[in-house]
Amino acid sequence: MAKRPAARVVLLNRDREVFLISASDPLDPYAPEWWEIPGGGVDRRENPAVAAERELYEETGIADVEMGPCVWTQQVQFTFGGYFFDSDEKIYVAWCDGGEWNPQGLEALERDAFSGAKWWPVEEVANSSEKFLPERMPEFLVAIADGHLPSEPIDISPRT
Repeated sequence: MAKRPAARVVLLNRDREVFLISASDPLDPYAPEWWEIPGGGVDRRENPAVAAERELYEETGIADVEMGPCVWTQQVQFTFGGYFFDSDEKIYVAWCDGGEWNPQGLEALERDAFSGAKWWPVEEVANSSEKFLPERMPEFLVAIADGHLPSEPIDISPRT
C-alpha cells in the first residue's frame, strides 16, 4: 500500500470550463475510463501548494496560471497501475486564459494511462453521467466556478 499526501488542481478558464484529463488504468483493461483533474503525489518536504502547481504543469503543460487556495480535501483509496493508494489529498483552484494539453513531465505509468484532455463546460460536468475524479467534484464544481470559495476546505471524500 502506498500511503501518500497528494495535491490536485481544479483548473478553470474564463469561459467557465474545467480542464480534465482522460485516463484509464493500463494494467486493468476491465476498469472503466474516467476524467480527472491534474495532480499527484507531494514529494517529501514539499509544500502541497507548490506540489499542486508542479503537478499541474507536468500533467498539462499550462504554465500561465493564477493559483488560488485549497478549496477541497479528500481521503481516497484506490488501485491504479497495480498499486493500492491511500491518498490524503489537498485540492486547489487555479484560473487561466486557456491552453492546449502539452504535458511536460509525465511518468511512464501516466503516459500509458492518459489518452487526452479537454476543457469541459462546468455545467456539463455537473450534469454528466461520465466518471470523474474526484468522484464528488460534480457536486461542488459550480460553486467554485461561480467564485464561491470556502473559507475552509470542504471535505469531498467519497461517500462510503
